[in-house]
Amino acid sequence: MFGYYFDLAMRSLRRNKALTTLIVLAIALGIGASMTTLTVLHVLSGDPLPDRSSMLYAPQIDPRDMGDYQPQGEPLDQVTWIDGTNLLQAKRADRQALMTGVSVAIQPAQSALDPFYETARYTTADFFPMFGVPFRYGHAWGAPEDAARAAVVVISSKLNDKLFGGCDSSGRMLRVEGHALRIIGVLGDWRPNPHFYDLHVKSYGRDEGVYLPLSTSQDLHLAHLGGADCWGNGGADATPTAPCVWLQFWVQLDTPTQAAAYRQFLIHYSQEQKSLGRFLRPPNVRLRNLMQWLGYEQVVPGDVRLQTWLALGFLLVCLVNTIGLMLAKFLRRSAELGVRRALGTSRRALFMQLLVESGVIGLAGGLGGLLLAYLGLWLVRRQPADYAPLAHLDGAMLVMTLVLAVVASLLAGALPAWRASHITPGLQLKSH
Repeated sequence: MFGYYFDLAMRSLRRNKALTTLIVLAIALGIGASMTTLTVLHVLSGDPLPDRSSMLYAPQIDPRDMGDYQPQGEPLDQVTWIDGTNLLQAKRADRQALMTGVSVAIQPAQSALDPFYETARYTTADFFPMFGVPFRYGHAWGAPEDAARAAVVVISSKLNDKLFGGCDSSGRMLRVEGHALRIIGVLGDWRPNPHFYDLHVKSYGRDEGVYLPLSTSQDLHLAHLGGADCWGNGGADATPTAPCVWLQFWVQLDTPTQAAAYRQFLIHYSQEQKSLGRFLRPPNVRLRNLMQWLGYEQVVPGDVRLQTWLALGFLLVCLVNTIGLMLAKFLRRSAELGVRRALGTSRRALFMQLLVESGVIGLAGGLGGLLLAYLGLWLVRRQPADYAPLAHLDGAMLVMTLVLAVVASLLAGALPAWRASHITPGLQLKSH
């Protein structure tokens, strides 16, 4: 029966080309606008590490003085040098990494290349296995290199292509801020978005080119640039002894039981530091996993969410117009439908026939909406926003576009189909 209904639908669409075109255009416009914004929202709110996010946590403690104290207020989202090193050395998690982001000067050995600045990350050895960072050449450093403050560096594949033409650069030297560091590894394809482990730099589209041990950066007196939050007389001095938070700390906890135990450890640590006189506030800790962290930090720009709601509202307006157009289209065929009812066709059969026709129109509108969505995303990628290059339609969103168009057209066509299928056949036969 579906094949028969489909054949009737195609004949009907060809008979009323102008009206059919208007309906398809209304659906295409609504689908195109909504899928453009939904795709951007989907990309920006996605899980950057789907296979690991449930095991990665961002601990928060509150080392501030009593200025502006509010009970149960949110603690800071970074840690001081003292607290970061204490938590790191406690080794209460399966893995833990302390880090900060900077921009460093690179002095290429090739005379054809001028010195340039590159984003860098000073971190500890667990960073790479904890986040599942792949390697193209070589390997990461380990705990012995952290302890020895080794002059080693890991670089990105992009920087390796720029400096060494993509060859294996392991063992070669790289001058960073005037210091010679030995390259021990080159990363593979790794660019998680959002840049979850440090949202004090750009949230999206950020990829570091240089990674070196945090201890080495301190030994070489490499500067930390910005991102510090200080209190009291700390000014904005991100030094090991200053009352400032400027480092990011992440831990890997493989089970909920371990997460609960680690949260208790944070409470006990805060109580201990309060008894020592370092912390003045009552213990106030948080332990959010990766996706909870992204929600807390509100990494999805507010204008993207607003645009999504506006686009969905526009889709609703388009569907209301589609209902009116479909109602006009179906009722214009009252005589035909009345004859079919008089010949014994049931109301249910007529309803299904018209619903199939609505689905065919929705599929056509979905294809048109897909083209408009591609156009919309192309325009988004030309915006100056840091997330713009990520606006691409993946397979899941492509399927969703077509499904949404068909479902929307079926919903829009349900009322007109029901009205048309309940036409009294006697009145239609008498008037014709």
